[in-house]
Amino acid sequence: MLSKKFEPSQIEEKWYKHWLEKKYFNSKPDERESYTIVIPPPNVTGILHMGHILNNTLQDVIIRKSRMSGFNACWVPGIDHASIATEAKVTEMLKQKGIDKNNLSREEFLKYAFEWKDKHGGIILKQLERLGASCDWDRTKFTMDDDLSESVLDVFIKLYNEGLIYRGLRMINWDIQAQTAVSDEEVVYKEQKSNLYYFKYRIKDSTEHLTIATTRPETILGDSAICVNPNDKRYQHLKGKYAYVPIVDRAIPIIFDEYVDMDFGTGVLKVTPAHDINDYILGEKHSLKIIDVIDNNGKINSTSTIYDDQDRFEARENIVNQLDSLKLLDKQEEIKNSVGFSERTNCIIEPKISTQWFCKMDDMAKVALDAVVDGNIHFYPKNVTKTYKYWMDNIKDWCISRQLWWGQRIPAFFYNEVDFVVAKTAEEALVLAREKSNNVDLAINDLKQDEDVLDTWFSSWLWPISVFDGIRNPDNKEINYYYPTKDLVTGPDILFFWVARMIMSGNKFLSESPFKNVYFTGIVRDNKRRKMSKSLGNSPDPIELINEFGADGVRVGMLLCAPAGNDLLFNINLCEQGRNFSNKIWNAMRLVKGWKVDSQIETPQFSKTAIEWFENRLSEFSKDFENSFNQYRLSESLMLVYRLFWDDFCAFFLEIIKPQDCDIDQATYNKTLDFFDVLLKFLHPFMPFVTEEVWSLLKDRKQDLTISDWPVCEKHDNIILEKFETCKKLISETRNFLISKNVSHNEVVLFFKNDNDLDKGYYDIVSKLTKVIEVKLLDKVLPDYFLININKNQFFIQSNKSINKEEEINKLNKELHYLEGFLKSVESKLRNSEFVSHAPKSVVEIENKKKKDTLDKIQIIKNQIKNIEID
Repeated sequence: MLSKKFEPSQIEEKWYKHWLEKKYFNSKPDERESYTIVIPPPNVTGILHMGHILNNTLQDVIIRKSRMSGFNACWVPGIDHASIATEAKVTEMLKQKGIDKNNLSREEFLKYAFEWKDKHGGIILKQLERLGASCDWDRTKFTMDDDLSESVLDVFIKLYNEGLIYRGLRMINWDIQAQTAVSDEEVVYKEQKSNLYYFKYRIKDSTEHLTIATTRPETILGDSAICVNPNDKRYQHLKGKYAYVPIVDRAIPIIFDEYVDMDFGTGVLKVTPAHDINDYILGEKHSLKIIDVIDNNGKINSTSTIYDDQDRFEARENIVNQLDSLKLLDKQEEIKNSVGFSERTNCIIEPKISTQWFCKMDDMAKVALDAVVDGNIHFYPKNVTKTYKYWMDNIKDWCISRQLWWGQRIPAFFYNEVDFVVAKTAEEALVLAREKSNNVDLAINDLKQDEDVLDTWFSSWLWPISVFDGIRNPDNKEINYYYPTKDLVTGPDILFFWVARMIMSGNKFLSESPFKNVYFTGIVRDNKRRKMSKSLGNSPDPIELINEFGADGVRVGMLLCAPAGNDLLFNINLCEQGRNFSNKIWNAMRLVKGWKVDSQIETPQFSKTAIEWFENRLSEFSKDFENSFNQYRLSESLMLVYRLFWDDFCAFFLEIIKPQDCDIDQATYNKTLDFFDVLLKFLHPFMPFVTEEVWSLLKDRKQDLTISDWPVCEKHDNIILEKFETCKKLISETRNFLISKNVSHNEVVLFFKNDNDLDKGYYDIVSKLTKVIEVKLLDKVLPDYFLININKNQFFIQSNKSINKEEEINKLNKELHYLEGFLKSVESKLRNSEFVSHAPKSVVEIENKKKKDTLDKIQIIKNQIKNIEID
């Protein structure tokens, strides 16, 4: 006995276990064409959130369809070691145990880190199974697996030997909380309320002062110069002069450079090369002294003032107070400025001069830009290309070293305080060091490996290659078969962190881009347009949603609000709509399975007509579906099949062929099951669980739905489709008549003329679905009827119940008045040459269609009024 509603909790675990046991998701190279997707590896620290639900549902839809379409589908899962986030988690875990990381050796810390990873890592992948993700779990990779780590070291050594990786003293972004450098792309700029302070600097050998504005008074202690624009007439007399830095009374030169904006503030700039990137560039240009006054902990240091050991923000307040007491604070004002925050820890970034490892980007970036601009890689939506191009045109060298222990350790070995060699092992390094130093007495114990690890992204930029071992073994069977991958589904927020760098590495190491298409999802937001986050408390627990609405319901809920590249406003009601749709599919199956079949019954004409229509409707739908799907408009694709099933199949086809007080004929029943099969196939990528369950119950099967063939629908006759649209409109108009006139269906006869488009089968359908007394040929002019115009077809309704003609004419006149007013507004817009010439073509086409539809409606109402008046 089938339950009255679909119970996802009872079948999801059953089917997922069955799919895994059958190894349906596993892939090995064979004669078929591959269709490969690599998962954007979530952090090992991660748990499922709404962004993951969206991203992985989209990937699963694509991979399930490709699997059914005959491709050898391979979806590679994995997790990222997430250096900064994971080290912070492990350090906090140790702290709770009373262990200070600083008291541990590197090896001891890593032992704890791997224990933590084994316990907590990969939770999110297990959670993805609840969603129905059809990954090849046997291929699960971790960015610190031995083979992937070896690939990272090979790449580092290769790039170093080519001169593309170097070590140098440069301005970097320092994350004080994580105690590491971060790349430019990991700095998030936020608009903040700040104070702009105006301080006086005394000119040497003069009573004159220069007033300089700054938001960072604590950096005054590290000033190396004062800079003005050479075209600024106010300061020409200061050439060759010096000024004194307040508090420390250090004499610094007054320099001239066109970099200074004469119209901003006082037109005078304090230059602190150690603590501002633009000042650093000026310092290099003018050979200024670099005075570093803020240490790695964000404290003032090495200034020989009372501010040493004070936090940078505490020192800021104290310095302002001291300068105010010295009458050197001219004024202060509140402003809004852009402040850099660490993307990882959300602390304010401190620009610092530091010795780090860098990777040169220019040449690799040019190749990666050409790959997108030339169309070898397609972005969806296309407007992302503009952002990508801007970034690639302005790219800077990548700071790839991190002051952490968790990650791939940089393979550089120092044989004295300054000199080093780069090698994969200490043994290889010793050979190189002896050769480079010309010292054969060097021993392994004389070597000291660099303490830093590589940026996590330096692992994941190799992801589409390294998961198939394409770095260590560039001509192996798997890399040749699965690479390049087909699609990448990811968020726009990692366009530069990851997508661009993968394109660079693919072209650099395999001379081919790593994927053909990139689908950028939007950001999941709440109904107030806020980004969903745990801190705001506006993000539901995805597992709880799955428990309540079922995996299929949640998948549909996410996809219904997920246009490519646009932020989506999540609404839990859409998950309820998804659950209701699961129930609709279930109940349609219960309805069909409940019919009794009689093989002796002849197929009625209305069934033949309905079957002919639905065959053509499937073909029409299939064309639209494939077009939207291939353009990665997956939300639109789902809506197309949603409407096909709910509106066309359930509301019309099943209602037409549904037996009344009798059994159903065998031919119609068989066709209905065939149609149901096709619909389940179209729905399966979006709703894998309910469709697999219904598929198993609908017929005796030798094959599961998830590995069945994708449907091919070729019968497409527009005339038949147009006829059925006329039939549907006639049914709708007749029902509207019954409701608006408060007339019962058994009080009405519907007449048709011989010159109309429809034939008997369609009129049988109208009769069945409207339940009017009779649908018959009009053989004479009727004394009392209402006219229905549908395109060029005319139908007439005669009612046994008298209708107030005056009331009907008044109602029609009101509608006519409204339509004529609406028509004027549309025509006025179309007469506006500015609108027609500047509006998108599609918008103008919509307005023209409004005009045509309104004119048609006006003519119909005028005819109805005329007929009533004649009667």
